[in-house]
Amino acid sequence: MESLLLFLSTFCDAAESWQFSLQDPASPSVEGMIFFHNYLCFFLIVIGFSTFWVLWVTLSTFNEVFSKQSSQRFTHSSLLEIIWTILPAFALLLISIPSFALLYSLDEVIDPSVTLKVTGSQWFWSYEYSDACLNVENLSESSFDLSSLNFDSYMVPTNELVLGSFRLLEVDNRVILPTKTHIRILVTATDVLHSWAIPSFGIKIDACPGRLSQAFVYIKRAGTYFGQCSEICGVNHGFMPVVIKALPSEAYTSWVAQKLLSDLE
Repeated sequence: MESLLLFLSTFCDAAESWQFSLQDPASPSVEGMIFFHNYLCFFLIVIGFSTFWVLWVTLSTFNEVFSKQSSQRFTHSSLLEIIWTILPAFALLLISIPSFALLYSLDEVIDPSVTLKVTGSQWFWSYEYSDACLNVENLSESSFDLSSLNFDSYMVPTNELVLGSFRLLEVDNRVILPTKTHIRILVTATDVLHSWAIPSFGIKIDACPGRLSQAFVYIKRAGTYFGQCSEICGVNHGFMPVVIKALPSEAYTSWVAQKLLSDLE
């Protein structure tokens, strides 16, 4: 029991009360975002302390009440202009290099092994595994209807929650995805604007009616990940949670086969 509690406390795949830190990453893109966040904070701290130090020295040195010193009067200084031009430019260069590398990695398109189509509606999510049969051995495309593996996902009401479930975050049908697999996610909507967001994956995709948005994710570890609709879509906007359960590839293949067979029955 102690080992289970230790394992559960190791990762933060759901938001905690009074949480100020970022959730633990589950994909390389989020790891890059967290690295860039920490990298950028270094520059913010250095620039902030330097600015306030200069301001404090100026106020304390040239204070007419506690100091009799007077500042020099001049209108031009080539050295100062060179310094306050080169230093900010050099800092921006150091910031831009990892920034552009992160942007490129987020837009990188890799041949996906799994495609998940997400459709937002007022107020639930619909999921479709358009190529599910191709990921199951000994099953041919002709044996099953590719559109058969789809389902709707609604939030579980508070009075139906089981002990240990998250209020306003649990759903009746979780999305099952494989780990260590390149996954393509297609997002759209049927009525109004929605947004499909999973913080641990670094994904926040707008679901627009009549438009198909695309994102890619590579899940590095098994777990249960929680998200919500992040676009105000009506009175029940706060009741559209997203729950992703990541399983190893073998377990995911077994789930797909079992789901397809159960749908045929």
